[in-house]
Amino acid sequence: MTRTLIATAFPALLDLIMPSTPTGLGRLAAWWRVASPYRLWIAAVVGLAALGAWAGPRLLLGPSVPIVEVIRRDFVQSVVASGRVEAPHRVSIGAQVIGTVKRIPVAEGQVVAAGQVLVELDAQEARAATAQADLLVTQGEARLRQLRELQVPMAEQAVRQAQVTLDNARAQLRRQGDLFKQGFIGQAALDDAQKLVDLAQSQWRTAQSQLASLRPGGSDQALASAALAQAVASADQARSRLRYTTIVAPVAGVLISRDVETGDVVQPGKTLMVLSPSGETQLVVQIDEKNLHLLKIGQLADASADAFADARFPARIVFINPGVDPQRGSVEVKLAVAQPPDYLTQDMTVSVDIRVAQRPQAVLVPSDALHDGGSARPWVLRVEGRHARRQAVQIGLRGGAWSEVLGGLQPGDRVVPTSVAEVGDGARLRAVPATASAST
Repeated sequence: MTRTLIATAFPALLDLIMPSTPTGLGRLAAWWRVASPYRLWIAAVVGLAALGAWAGPRLLLGPSVPIVEVIRRDFVQSVVASGRVEAPHRVSIGAQVIGTVKRIPVAEGQVVAAGQVLVELDAQEARAATAQADLLVTQGEARLRQLRELQVPMAEQAVRQAQVTLDNARAQLRRQGDLFKQGFIGQAALDDAQKLVDLAQSQWRTAQSQLASLRPGGSDQALASAALAQAVASADQARSRLRYTTIVAPVAGVLISRDVETGDVVQPGKTLMVLSPSGETQLVVQIDEKNLHLLKIGQLADASADAFADARFPARIVFINPGVDPQRGSVEVKLAVAQPPDYLTQDMTVSVDIRVAQRPQAVLVPSDALHDGGSARPWVLRVEGRHARRQAVQIGLRGGAWSEVLGGLQPGDRVVPTSVAEVGDGARLRAVPATASAST
């Protein structure tokens, strides 16, 4: 009876699962009525058979586990970091005189050339002061010409006249002396003649002194020259203040900020604009302090702006801050970009991959297969036949998805990723190939 029921049940069950004729359901229903006394027994047998068919390979052979292979290829270790674009320095633009803003011909974010006008102040008062100072210069120059063209010739004439008067007084004194010796005149007449000589001599000395003061090196000449120099200095100062009313870009660059509007009254010391000079661009990034020993001046890097992630450009380390930020546990590193792309702007977020070491034809294991990778004794689960075996490994360079193996594994060895938690040392498994990330 049992054999008859089983022989009848399988065709009916097959017709139910994959009905080949419209009578499949009918045949199964007829069989179920015949086998009614044995329904529970048959259901249990069929259930156990289905469970064994599903769980048997897993229990006997182990779970299906994706495995990855150890490979050999050229390897580059890199340190990844993020930061921002900065110029080596920034220029704060401000006013040097007090004034009212008359015009601002530029806008924030604009590229400006060296010498281009950025801000114009009201210059009416400065122009008037400059004109007045120029008049004082003209007056000083006229005073020097007057000395040369008028007063010096007059002083020379006065010296000649004084010399003639002195010569006449001396001649008169000699004649009076002769007459006195002959007794024709008295002592009083002789004394009067001597007084005339003394007076003429004094006048001659005075004329000589006046002439000397008017000539180059003299006091009058020095005073006139000093007055002219003072007038010239005042004129230069006035012109400088006039120039200060027009604020220009000291170097070519990009205006990255602006804090002034037309009509504002500005004062010295207040920053009106900030200019980022053109030329070499730097990337300032923060590197985890644990990677500090890997960094050196001159190391090359591949950088990309987050806004243009597919476009990469070269950079080079030019500065490593000797201090560590205690709050973030990071080190500031600056990289120079010799030829920055056109789209690179100030304060743009960037990512950099700094190439710190490389190995030709290195043996590599996926980093996600390492257990205790940060410790001194890392290990992996290596596939040996149908079992996973714990294998200690020696790790060299590390970089992203791959790590260099110095000992414990060979190219072609298969290992279990750490994400497979159900497999331990000695466990059975069915290996299923999986592709590890190729990025380093």
